[in-house]
Amino acid sequence: MAISTIDLTKAVTGILPTANGGTGSSSFLYSAQYLVVAGGGGTSSSYAAGYSAGGGGGGGGFLTGTVSVVSGIAYAVIVGSGGSGASAGGGYIGGPGGNSSFNGVTSIGGGYGATYGGNSGLALAGGNGGSGGGASGGGNPATGGFGTSGQGNNGGSATGNSGGGPGGGGAGAVGSSISSTTNGANGGAGLASSISGSSVYYAGGGGGGGYLTNAGSGGTGGGGAGGVGGVQGSNGTANTGGGGGSSGGNGSVAGTSGGSGVVIISYSGSQRGTGGTVTSSGGNTIHTFTSSGTYTA
Repeated sequence: MAISTIDLTKAVTGILPTANGGTGSSSFLYSAQYLVVAGGGGTSSSYAAGYSAGGGGGGGGFLTGTVSVVSGIAYAVIVGSGGSGASAGGGYIGGPGGNSSFNGVTSIGGGYGATYGGNSGLALAGGNGGSGGGASGGGNPATGGFGTSGQGNNGGSATGNSGGGPGGGGAGAVGSSISSTTNGANGGAGLASSISGSSVYYAGGGGGGGYLTNAGSGGTGGGGAGGVGGVQGSNGTANTGGGGGSSGGNGSVAGTSGGSGVVIISYSGSQRGTGGTVTSSGGNTIHTFTSSGTYTA
């Protein structure tokens, strides 16, 4: 028996025609919650003696909500990598975080943390991204990178003659700015989600490097801590989208990498889809992707 256009419409809305012309109860369309976090931004390398510390990397974009998926359809899942840390040698720029996506939802990778301009004598602005990277400390004011509306916040700025670096922005707060200090500033806090079955913070900004004194701490949600002097900062935590912590000033030190992102899909009831690592909590089935793959609904 041929299936009419009306029958197909009913199937998509959850009413499956049976062979005898009646209606069944198989559901093709169902709702799923998602969390899509992009990779955090990396940081730039610092110069040798006499130059200021850099800014922390920005946290990856953070998006959460609900979408409808169709049973049997395969959906590509992209998990963004963390931005690369710049090689040692002085003034090389770190990489932005990679974008993450699922079913038409795309979060933007975190912006890189900047470094002092070296031979140009100018401080540099942080990179734009899901959350913006921190500007470099230095002899001239510099602005933090801009965050993406609805996904993150701006990186911290250098508002005066400071040797310390500003913090990277996080999903929940801007990166801290600095003025006339050798201390690094803190990265912005990320945001919490309970989609995995417990409350976890994601997409924190990286801490700014310290010139000779205290480095900035990473923002809650995987942001790496900054380093002091000629000491490298900490990488952002994997699968949180945390920004890298800036290496300290007054030394030729490589930058740090941002943390990779994550995509989590959750729906009510027993398992219906495949893909990722499958767990259950509170009556929900949860698919966690720590690397790119396919979700088949």
